[in-house]
Amino acid sequence: MIFRRAAMREFASTAVAIFIALFFIMVTVILVRLLSQAAGGRVPADAVLALIGFSALNHLPVLLALSVFVAILLSMSRSYRDSEMVVWFSSGVPLTAWIRPVLQFSLPIVVVIAVLSLSLSPWAQGKALEYRKRLENRDEVSRVSPGVFRESVSSQRVFFVESVDRTEGRVRNVFINSVLPGKQSLTVAADGFVETAPNGDRFVVLLNGRRYDGEPGAANFRVMDFARYAVRIEPKEIGAIEVTPRTLSTANLLLVPTNPNKAELIWRLGIPLAALVLSLLAIPLSFVNPRGGRANNLVFAVLTFTVYLNLLGLSQAWIAKGRLDAVHGGWMVHGAMLLLLLTMFVWRMLPHLRRVR
Repeated sequence: MIFRRAAMREFASTAVAIFIALFFIMVTVILVRLLSQAAGGRVPADAVLALIGFSALNHLPVLLALSVFVAILLSMSRSYRDSEMVVWFSSGVPLTAWIRPVLQFSLPIVVVIAVLSLSLSPWAQGKALEYRKRLENRDEVSRVSPGVFRESVSSQRVFFVESVDRTEGRVRNVFINSVLPGKQSLTVAADGFVETAPNGDRFVVLLNGRRYDGEPGAANFRVMDFARYAVRIEPKEIGAIEVTPRTLSTANLLLVPTNPNKAELIWRLGIPLAALVLSLLAIPLSFVNPRGGRANNLVFAVLTFTVYLNLLGLSQAWIAKGRLDAVHGGWMVHGAMLLLLLTMFVWRMLPHLRRVR
C-alpha cells in the first residue's frame, strides 16, 4: 500500500538522522571523559582514540535501539500533527495496520542489534580491558609526557620533562624526585635519552646533571655532579587480565551457567527484544493532539525507554545476586512492557471501536 511505502521511507531517513546525531553526542561525551582522565595522567594521550572506538562499539546496541524507537515515534507523530493520520483512518486504515511496516523496518535492525549485543559488544569490552591493562603495565619512561608531572606506578618517583625531541630521541631539562623510607633523592639533568644494551637491557641515561641525596628535614645533603648517569629500566610483565561476565563470549556464558553469567546473558538477549517491543510501543505513543503540546509524547517516550533499560539492569543485578530466577527475571520486564503495549493499543483504538458500533 501507499502508506506502507511512505512510512518505510520516512522511518529510514529519520532513523539515519537520529543515529548520526546520537552517535556524535555519545562520542563527544566519551571524548570529554577520556580527555579529563588524560589531563589527570590516568590515561595516556595516545590511547584516547582507541578507547573511544572500544566504548563506541560497546554502546552501539543501545544506541541503535533508541534510534529505531525515536525514529518511528517522530515519524508517526508528524503524521498526527499534519493530519495525515486522519486521512488514513478515514480511508479505513486502522491503527493496527501500522504494525506491518514498523516490523518490516525494525526487524532487520533488531537482528543487527542482536549480533552486536551477543558478539561485538563483549569483544569490545574485553579488548578495552586488555588495552587498559597494557597501558597500566607500561614502563615509567613510556609514561613520561613533556610539560606534565607524572607519578610512577609505585608512587615513589615523580618525573618531569620540559620538552621532547622526537627526531633525536632525547629529552630536555629532566627532573626526578625519588622518595624512599628515610631518604629522598632529587636528580636534575640537562639532557637524557633511552639506551638499549647489547643484552637487551634498557637504561635511562642522563647527561650533565646533579643529584641531591639526604634525609627530609636534615641539613646533611650529599650533592653529586655527573656527566653521565644511567638507570636500568626494570621490565614489567603484563598481569593477568580480570575475566568478568561482560567480557566473556556468549558461548562461554552458556557453558558456565553461573548466576552472574545468566544475568549477563539475559541483558544481551534483552537489548534486541527491548528494541522490538519499543518499536511497536512507538505506534500508540506517537499520538499527538494538534491543539496540545508537541513534546509531551516525546518526553513520555524517552522516560519509557529509560525506565525499560533501568528495569532490565535491575533484573540483571538481582539475577546475578541470586535474588531472582533467571527465567522469571528475564521475562518479567518484557512481559510488563508487552502488557503496556497491549493496553496502549486498546486505549488508542477505543474511539474507533465506539464509532464502528
